[in-house]
Parts: sequence; structure tokens; C-alpha cells
Amino acid sequence: MLGKHQEVYGAFYRSTHDNEHLDTRTELLVGLAAAMGMNCQPCTKYYLDQAKKASITNGEVSDVVAKVMAVNQWGQTPLTRD
Repeated sequence: MLGKHQEVYGAFYRSTHDNEHLDTRTELLVGLAAAMGMNCQPCTKYYLDQAKKASITNGEVSDVVAKVMAVNQWGQTPLTRD
């Protein structure tokens, strides 16, 4: 059964690269943020490699890293009622 699930997931994942609303640069930066947020090291490496090929600047990557770090830290802060 695992093979069938992998096949279905693979088709879904590939379809996320063929979107009509995000340009390639945005799609790669969103993918990088998601990969980092999920702490998926192979995924993060993939998106960093793809970002470099797409001429995404170090500054743009740094902005994404900072945002992921900020959201991740906030997400670990318990909510309190005022």
C-alpha cells in the first residue's frame, strides 16, 4: 500500500509546482519557508539549491530565514488571556 500512497503524494507534490497564481521565485521562497518550518533538512537543501539556480539573492533567503525564525519562536509562546 505504501507504493500507492507514494505515487499519489508524488503526483500531488508535482502539481504544486504548476500553479497559476505564484511566480517561480515566490513558489520557491514559500517552499523554503515551509521546509524550514517543518524542519525538513533534505527539503530545505532542495529549496536552497533551487533558489540559487533561480538567482534568488542571499538577502531574499535571509529575509525568509528571519521570518521563519520569528514565527517559529512566536509559535512556541503560550497564548494568554488578557
